[in-house]
Formats: sequence, structure tokens, C-alpha cells
Amino acid sequence: MTVPESFQQFVLPTYGRFPLVPVRGEGTRLWDENGRSYLDFCTGIAVCSLGHAHPRLTEAICKQAATLLHVSNLYQIPQQAELARVIVEDHVKVPGKVFFSNSGAEANDGLVKTARRFGHQRPQADGSPRYEVLTFNQSFHGRTLGGIAATGQDKVKEGFDPMLPGFRHLPFNDIAALQNAIRPETVAILLEPIQGEGGVNVVKADFLTAIAELCRKHDLLLFFDEVQAGFGRCGDAMAWRTISPDLHVDGISWAKGMGGGVPIGAFWVSDRAINDAGTALSSLMGPGSHGSTYGGNPLVCAASLAVLAEITEKDLAGNARRQEQRIRETVAAWNLPIVTEVRGKGLLLGIGIDASKVEVPTGKTAALVLVNKAMELGLLIVPAGPETIRLLPPLNVTDAEVDEALAILREVLATLEGPGVRG
Repeated sequence: MTVPESFQQFVLPTYGRFPLVPVRGEGTRLWDENGRSYLDFCTGIAVCSLGHAHPRLTEAICKQAATLLHVSNLYQIPQQAELARVIVEDHVKVPGKVFFSNSGAEANDGLVKTARRFGHQRPQADGSPRYEVLTFNQSFHGRTLGGIAATGQDKVKEGFDPMLPGFRHLPFNDIAALQNAIRPETVAILLEPIQGEGGVNVVKADFLTAIAELCRKHDLLLFFDEVQAGFGRCGDAMAWRTISPDLHVDGISWAKGMGGGVPIGAFWVSDRAINDAGTALSSLMGPGSHGSTYGGNPLVCAASLAVLAEITEKDLAGNARRQEQRIRETVAAWNLPIVTEVRGKGLLLGIGIDASKVEVPTGKTAALVLVNKAMELGLLIVPAGPETIRLLPPLNVTDAEVDEALAILREVLATLEGPGVRG
């Protein structure tokens, strides 16, 4: 039985899978079952921060697996304590505490639970708890019931109603709409600094300033979902700092790139006092309030420590900034009308496509057509909505690899545009 046949017979069809069977990876390269090599600018959708089979990560996983793979969170796991310290002191750089999960959706659920605990501590004027979390159109916060309720895209909600109550979606980067949206039951605002799945849309600095002012005025929590954008991907350890570095943040969620391929997520909650008695926000999530069987076990924490150390020591966030500039300059020099714009930061970049210039089969999108053509030429990229493709290479990608990928991408775009634009 072939791999596609096994999928068809035994695996729930929850993904529209490409006809690619990867069997080996090294650095920025993947090889399929037929031995063909691909340049991987998808990296598990921003997961493989160091590329494939990185020696430092491989060594950390093997060493820890041979020592102690898993114990219960009923015990004190030294790797977990060290990873939390590194995240707080070296990356967030604001006093707070971390909870470890297995995914970004779980991390976001933890932020929502924190908001509801806060809403009980800081209730409405009539004493009833605040519970509503404001999110934004085109956002994506995961596939759990809480995650899809928080997500501002109708397509992820179809067939799963009734939705978990307590969320409203507002226009992204619309200050007036935000100012008019606050209600007595509102308790928090959750947003992605750079929307990944929704089209690689960057929040504007003045919008963040308005959010921060409203949070102070109405006693709201400010949460960032950095599941796709965090830990160097956008040119800084914290993506929001590339936009508005002086904000006071109450909570942040992560996953994807923090583990380099192992399943780990986390959320951080500030230690700031929420009342005159000095009660810390982070203290609201006490014993019994949240849990995870596998979250933060020795294996995944050892892996994440290796990944974050490599990102920091090699200044891979700096490489992300430098490669962004090179990519932007190269794409602009093509002067291809099919390219509408380049959005994003660091190595979370979206290239907008003029869909009117693409022959799109029924049931497909312009972005998907482009992704398939790039795969045929040996480049793996991923859509971000119907008219945007994402570039998500490893943070340690080289100049030569970026140049190779861009040459393939230009060939694809020029082919779609027509022979007259080829240079």
C-alpha cells in the first residue's frame, strides 16, 4: 500500500495535503521518497527555526532522551525551570511566569483562562465577572473550540457552532472601531503583531498605542499571540518589539519555532500588580487552575533550550532582519505587475499576488496555484489566504539559499505573468 493510499484509508482527511512524501531533511533542504531535493521555505509553517537535523538540536534531543524522557508535572523538572528563566530574563525581559503546553492553540486557551480569572478579580460595576476578549478580523488563534471562537475567520467555524461565548472580532488596524467596541464585560484584547494565516498583515504602531491606552483606561489585559511570529522570526525575540518596543504587555503565547520541531508551546503572564494589595496577575493561575500531561517535559524543554541558545548566540534574529531587506530589494527590482506588495517582518514575509493575472482552476486559489508551481521547480512555500504566499525559511538561511529561492520564485511569477516580462 502506498503512502497516499494509507492516508486515504486510515487518516482523517482534515488537511488538503500536497502530493509530497518527505523522508529526510538537512538544513534548508528536504528530500522526498524519490530522492528529489527541495529548498524548504515552509519549514513546517515556521516551526523548524534551525532547519532540519540541526546538530545542536539533534544532540540535545538524543542526550535528553537517553537520560530522562518524561516525568509528571507533579514534580519539579529542572529543564522546565531553566527554560522558563531563559524566556523571562533573556527574551521577554519583563518579570513574569511561564506555563508550558504542547501547542499554540493550548497556549492561547491559557491566556483566555487567565483573562477570565482576571475578570473575576476585577469585575464589572455590578459585581458580575468580565469575560469578553476582543480579537480581530483575519486573525488565527488555533483549532480548539476556544481557538476557533477567538479566530476572526468564518471558515474555521463552519459546522462547529454554537461557538464558545465571550469573543468579538473587530477590524484590524481600525482605531475608531476599537474605541467604540469596549463594553462593561470586556476584559482583554488579544492580537497577533503579524497575522500569519490571515495574510501576513502587520499591526500598525499607532493602533498598538491606541490599544495600550484603552487597556489602561478600561483596566483591560493586553495579550499577544506570537505563536508564528515569536523568538526571532520577525527580527527580534519578541515580534511586538519590532513595532512598538515600549508597550506594557500582560501575556504572550508561543509555540512553533520555539522547539525547532518538537511539540512545545507556552504562555507568559506578567507579574505586575493588579490591585492595591499587590496581587500579581501571574498569581491568578494557581494550583488546579490549568494543567498539561506532556507540557514542559524534560525532552521538549531540552530541545527548546538548544534552539533558543542557537538563535541567541548566532544572532539569527539579526539574520532575519538582513534577509528581509535582501528579499524586499530583490522582489522590488523584478518590477513584476503580478506582485502587489511584500508584507511582514523578518522571515515572516507575505508576497501579495494580483489574482486577475493567474488562471485559477475551480476550487483553487491564486496562491495555491503559485505554491504548486513552485513545488514543481523545487521550492516549498505556503499560502496565507487566497492571494498571498508566505516565505518562512529557517532563521539561519544563507544568502545563497535565499538567492536560489528567489530565482525559482521569479521564474514562477514570470511564467504566470506571461513570457513578455522575463528578463
